Amino acid sequence: MSERRRLGRGLDALIPGGSGEAAGVRELSLDQIKPNPRQPRQQDDPEALRELAVSITAHGVIQPVIVTEVPGTVPPTYQLVAGERRWRAARLAGLATIPALIKELSPRQVLELALVENIQRSDLNALEEAESYQILVEEFGLSHEEIARQVGRSRPAVSNTLRLLQLPQAVRERVLAGDLSAGHARALLSLPDPRVQVEAMRLALQRGLSVRQTEALVRQMQREKPARPAQPAGAAELAALESRLQESLGTRVSLKHGKKGGRLTIYFYSDEELEHLLDWLIREA
Repeated sequence: MSERRRLGRGLDALIPGGSGEAAGVRELSLDQIKPNPRQPRQQDDPEALRELAVSITAHGVIQPVIVTEVPGTVPPTYQLVAGERRWRAARLAGLATIPALIKELSPRQVLELALVENIQRSDLNALEEAESYQILVEEFGLSHEEIARQVGRSRPAVSNTLRLLQLPQAVRERVLAGDLSAGHARALLSLPDPRVQVEAMRLALQRGLSVRQTEALVRQMQREKPARPAQPAGAAELAALESRLQESLGTRVSLKHGKKGGRLTIYFYSDEELEHLLDWLIREA
C-alpha cells in the first residue's frame, strides 16, 4: 500500500473538486499570496529551501500551490493552503508569479489540508503536529477519532501525539528544536513529576542517549527516585546545589541534608561512566 494511499483521505479527497484540475490553475503574483498563520510547520531548513530555489530557477515550479481567496479583499489576496515551501523558494529564486490552484475552503479545511500535506511529506515535528491537532479539538470540536480519519493516523497515535503537549516548556522547546525526538519525549512522559522530566531530558541530552536508552533511564529513575513533593522554600538552596552538581558531573545526583550532616549520592549507569566519575573526582580532589 502506497504512503499516499495510507494517509487517510489525502489532499485530493479533502479538496472540493480535487486538486488535479489543470484548467483551474492560474499564475498569481507572489505578493498576492499570504502565508497561512496556522501553518503547522513552524521551522524551515534554510539549506533545503535554498536547494529548492535552485531547482525552481532551473526547472520552474512543477506543482502548483493551493490557495483560497481571503474574503472581502480588493484587489483579491489569497491565503496559502498547501505549498508554502514552494512559495518561499519561488520568492528566493526571484520569481514574480507562481502557478496556483484556487479553492473555496473553510478555515477548518485549510488547517486540515496544511496538516495532511506536511504529514505526507514528513515535514512536521511531532510537537507541531500535536499543536495542530489541539486546534482541531478546541476550535472545531473534532474528536481524536475524527482527526485520525482525516490525517490517516490511528486514534491511539493521535492521542499519544496530543499527550506531548503535557510536557514542561523546557522539554517542548528541545523537541521543537529537533534535539529530542517524539520517542524521547514519550519516554519522558512516563515520569509523573515535570521537574524529574526536565532532569531526565538533560541527562539524555548530555549522554546522547537513544530512545531505548532513554526509556531505560526513565525506568531506573522511577525505581530509584519517586516523584518528590513540592519543596519548601528552605530547600531552594539545596536544590540549586544539587542541580549544579548534576551539571558538573553529567549524571544524576541526590543530595539529602539532615540535622547533623547529610548524604550525597552520585548515580552511574555503566562501567565507563563510573571510570569517568572516578577520574573527575580524583582529579578535583
